[in-house]
Amino acid sequence: MGQHLPALAFIAFLLLQRGAELILARRNTRRLLARGAVEHGAAHYPLIVAMHAAWLLAIAALGWSNPVSPGWLAAFAVLQVLRIWVLASLGSRWTTRIIVLDEPLVARGPYRWVPHPNYLVVIAEILVAPMVLGLWPVALVFTLLNALVLRIRIREEARALGLYARG
Repeated sequence: MGQHLPALAFIAFLLLQRGAELILARRNTRRLLARGAVEHGAAHYPLIVAMHAAWLLAIAALGWSNPVSPGWLAAFAVLQVLRIWVLASLGSRWTTRIIVLDEPLVARGPYRWVPHPNYLVVIAEILVAPMVLGLWPVALVFTLLNALVLRIRIREEARALGLYARG
């Protein structure tokens, strides 16, 4: 059991992090909607949740007894710094849904240079987290699935922001 502790600790971190983010996202969503924001593209949201849940399940089921790769773990740690920067930049406007508020878009932090830094971090995490445990098939399959889901997501978000821009 002791040799499995690093993998189990990594999996526990992923699960706790994603759970905490869902709590934060729900809180922010409620507050944004109470301020008059509007949700767009809700029909595809269950697909995003299912894909991320399956990704976590695959990592947990297949990786719990694998060794942890220090190099991939370091890459994952860098991504967590970037994730915190994205969340801090958006503050109370960060959510896992497409919520449009009748206010200017956030233009601080990484949003000064990149239109979708959160998506870039998630794309990298979908690839890197399974590789921490040597799960290249999980990294490959879910990177492809995530690309399909993000294609829908980004199109919906662009449509929503286009409606906002037109007033």
